[in-house]
Amino acid sequence: MKRHESLKPLSRDHHHGLQLCWKLRTGLQKNVDPARMMAYCQRFHAEHLVPHFGLEEEVLFPILGNDHELVKRALAEHRRLTRLFTGTDDPTARISQIEEELEAHIRFEERVLFTAIEAVATAEELDRINALHGPLEPKGTDETVEDVFWM
Repeated sequence: MKRHESLKPLSRDHHHGLQLCWKLRTGLQKNVDPARMMAYCQRFHAEHLVPHFGLEEEVLFPILGNDHELVKRALAEHRRLTRLFTGTDDPTARISQIEEELEAHIRFEERVLFTAIEAVATAEELDRINALHGPLEPKGTDETVEDVFWM
């Protein structure tokens, strides 16, 4: 999908989220200890999703307005995902829900929400996004992670 330059770092961040979903599916298939996977999830949430959600909510969503139905849906999904990543109930169920809901959320933002934002955003708004976020590359790579449970 062709994306405006200002949104490409956010789309790359989404790609890393989809990679997390793949890692979780792989871990579940291999019957990896859920505690190991949740530790990875919590680190990913803190280091990647919290800043990503914050940028979307502070800079991107206001282009459509917080009363727009697509933005309301995205905000509700952000809250739901945060509860899944930070909850303390059954980790196996949470891992499965994270995998499914994060992937669906990313697909929604990429296919629907970002497209709607690009359709109405002014050049100034897009420049502001670019100026505020800069590159949103991951803070670490899999090689820096001690527990690569999906391998």
